[in-house]
Amino acid sequence: MHTGSYINGKWIHPDSKEIIKNINPADTNDVIAEFPAAQADDAVRAIEAAKAALPEWKRTPGPERGRVLWRAANIARARADEIAKVMTREEGKIFKEAKGEVLKGISVLEYNSGEGYRMHGKTMPSEIRDVFTYTIRRPLGVVGLISPWNFPWAIPVWKSAPALVSGNTVVFKPSGVTPATASLLAEIYEEAGMPDGVFNMVIGYGNAVGEAIVNHNDVRAISFTGSNTVGQALYVKAAGRGAKVTCEMGGKNAVIVLPDADLEKAATAIQGGAFGSTGQRCTATSRIIASPKVKDELIDRLTTKAKGMKLGSGLDETIDMGPIVSEKQWKQNLDYIEIGKKEGATLVLGGNRPQHLSAGYFVEPTIFDNVSPSMRIFREEIFGPVLSVATANDLQEALNIANSVEYGLSTSIFTQDIDTIMRFVEDVEVGMIHVNEPSVGGEAQLPFGGTKSTGIGEREMGEDGLNFFTEVKTVFINFSGKAKVSAIR
Repeated sequence: MHTGSYINGKWIHPDSKEIIKNINPADTNDVIAEFPAAQADDAVRAIEAAKAALPEWKRTPGPERGRVLWRAANIARARADEIAKVMTREEGKIFKEAKGEVLKGISVLEYNSGEGYRMHGKTMPSEIRDVFTYTIRRPLGVVGLISPWNFPWAIPVWKSAPALVSGNTVVFKPSGVTPATASLLAEIYEEAGMPDGVFNMVIGYGNAVGEAIVNHNDVRAISFTGSNTVGQALYVKAAGRGAKVTCEMGGKNAVIVLPDADLEKAATAIQGGAFGSTGQRCTATSRIIASPKVKDELIDRLTTKAKGMKLGSGLDETIDMGPIVSEKQWKQNLDYIEIGKKEGATLVLGGNRPQHLSAGYFVEPTIFDNVSPSMRIFREEIFGPVLSVATANDLQEALNIANSVEYGLSTSIFTQDIDTIMRFVEDVEVGMIHVNEPSVGGEAQLPFGGTKSTGIGEREMGEDGLNFFTEVKTVFINFSGKAKVSAIR
């Protein structure tokens, strides 16, 4: 594993007094590595390298670009356990979840490798006799990718793969919390034969590296995943200079449980959605809106399941839930638990740091009952294993409560009634809907993203992900053999 930045096909150690310490959140005494923090001039070097590499990569046939991604997928598959162990050690999620994330990224690489053969142009009839019309998609140029710490493999892959296969060159800024997993991705692209300057990675802080990427006129698009505060400010800056921008930000995802629900199925799904990945997913289940007829039994089932969860280092394969990623995030979780108590919610389970795990940033699985939709713990993103339970007497009330927050990423409903399901699908204000399954999850061929404050710009993954990194050219070919004046004004 390299501990520097990757620019123009070379690993460099920036001359910097700032050091990014990569710490294991399950054991803060374990320093995994130290990365010298890149500065703004390093980001500019990466942008210049990407700009220089663009003409040749753009001319490379799409299928050949796709073959580089296919080779990367094969390399990643051979190194899957290694990637998962590094991810578990630096981010905290349990090994099984980390391995699943690696496999998800491999699926994204495989899907996008095939996109090099397609690129989704269209032919359409012209209104003019003897004129052939069609569209083609072409790359934007140099693109900037800014990713978070919670999915340090999958999100960089689902940003970079469509950008690369469509002919763009990339400057990638990973989170400083999880630089090791990011460096493995750069290693894999290098081994797969990515030409120098096509994929560049700069490890540094947002106020230096991130700002340089966002503000540089040669960066034609920005794809960002992270907090609303950062994303909204980034959007104003990048869009203000004419760049294309997509931001995937917060979530406060609700699961609706109606009287006819299979409660065991619902409880199992909610447990995974709320406490899987320690609740550190933008699609995590953080709210339950349950019928009063089933709420108590549902909470009993959830409490039993949560009590049975074993906490600890995710490298131990008997562990069910790992730590919070950092001290800052851990304190935020504990602060919100105190806010919930002060607001008058009933603490059913958890809310503490396990004493036997005092060397790490652990929080017990936490459940609040009797939560009002106006409470902060019900409205604000906590990003941890904290679940709030409210009630609704019917579907319409449940919809009103679900839609009352500023976010609109993911949701789920548990019911057996098809009329209810279809009405829910039509009226709930989110980008992704699950029926009788957890609120989490996505697939390489399907768009990922949300509405309202969750998302700005086009969705990620699938055809939508490729579309973001391309622009459409419309072509008119006159084959009449005569000069014509168009009848269309």
